[in-house]
Amino acid sequence: MHNTIELDTIVALATVPGQSAIHVIRLSGPDAIKIVNKVFKGKDLETQAGHTAHFGTIRQEDGTIVDEVLATIFYGPRSYTGENTVEISCHGSQFIADQLLQLFMQVGARYAKAGEFTQRAFANGKLDLAQAEAVADLIAADSHASRDAAMQQMRGGFSNDIKKLREKLIHFASMIELELDFSEEDVEFASRDDLKALINELKRVIKALIDSFSLGNVLKNGVPTVIAGKPNAGKSTLLNALLNEDKAIVSEVAGTTRDFIEDEINIGGITFRFVDTAGLRETQDRVEAIGVQRSYEKMKQASLIMYMFDASESSFAEVQNEVEALDKLGVPYILVANKLDKLATGLAEDFKVFSENLIEISADKGTGVEELKERALHLVNLDKVQTGNTMVTNARHYQSLRETMKALDDVINGIDMGMTGDFLAIDIRSSLHHLGEITGEVTTDDLLENIFSKFCIGK
Repeated sequence: MHNTIELDTIVALATVPGQSAIHVIRLSGPDAIKIVNKVFKGKDLETQAGHTAHFGTIRQEDGTIVDEVLATIFYGPRSYTGENTVEISCHGSQFIADQLLQLFMQVGARYAKAGEFTQRAFANGKLDLAQAEAVADLIAADSHASRDAAMQQMRGGFSNDIKKLREKLIHFASMIELELDFSEEDVEFASRDDLKALINELKRVIKALIDSFSLGNVLKNGVPTVIAGKPNAGKSTLLNALLNEDKAIVSEVAGTTRDFIEDEINIGGITFRFVDTAGLRETQDRVEAIGVQRSYEKMKQASLIMYMFDASESSFAEVQNEVEALDKLGVPYILVANKLDKLATGLAEDFKVFSENLIEISADKGTGVEELKERALHLVNLDKVQTGNTMVTNARHYQSLRETMKALDDVINGIDMGMTGDFLAIDIRSSLHHLGEITGEVTTDDLLENIFSKFCIGK
């Protein structure tokens, strides 16, 4: 828990700039209520109970009314930041909001830095660092899955898992530290077998968290999905059908799309980021050749490939070669057979040998697109999202867990080599340090500034 710190009073717009029905201006700090009360005409806010809202007007020094507002007051520590806080709901004019901000700064407030409200919540022990970072993720969430992952982390699910691990380690660390005080008597307070069993248990839990990052990162940032295939197979038409809009260039001329066109859609609560690529073919055109090479690079980096072929123009042998090439990439893929309906029955049956990965569509008519979406959702294994297990979605947390795992490996190696308690204690403290970096028990000013500077102003 962090000690409450007395700071100046900050102010910022908590809603998106521009015109809207209302704007909310937030003030936080020891003098927040006092500052608003200087320009608020209505009840005396300094004598009102916390968690109450009061209608009145905000006036300039000469008595000119700036706006009619609703002022909601919170006394620390029962507020988001842990400090005295006022939230002013005003009319949604940017001009009015700017006037109110200027007025509050004239009577004693300071304009807040990016993320400063949440940074104060962390400093005052209202949130730990992992929960604070989840606030930013929750604001940025654009799907059910990313929202649920951020909400679970913000409510402390991930933090509680980390804290339990640290508590178990701290117990053994204290026992080994105690041994050092009795080094001349050659006593052992911490059973090495018990310590080894605990470390192996911790490694199992941490490995599961590390392994969850690939899925958690997808939930947070979307599933990178490449639409690939030979020129004029209908890839751009498919992208348009998936997005339900004319986003890509559709042309009868083979090789029209020379670069990538990115967009995203929500399928089953998961964001898929679709990339349309240059057609995969041998070419003498230098610019197009670069596009083809970049397409292969995109395919290697993808979480899912939709490989599209024109069944009316592709031979079975060609498709079989393409399937072998896709297998070598090691990326989950779906074969998308376009214009299969135009083939004779016998020819169409030949392609169905790939039925496990094959989806038949007509991109221009839109048939088969919904089935393709369902297969995509199933193939990237996102049904795991529904298990409610803790998932790592933050690259900083992922790196700290990897460093923790390395330190725990060092503890195991030290035990196996019969190292003395002082050396074991160093590696255990290293494990505690890296776990503490996640929740904020261990921080540096540079780390905090880097994290909170990525927040929006007013949060």
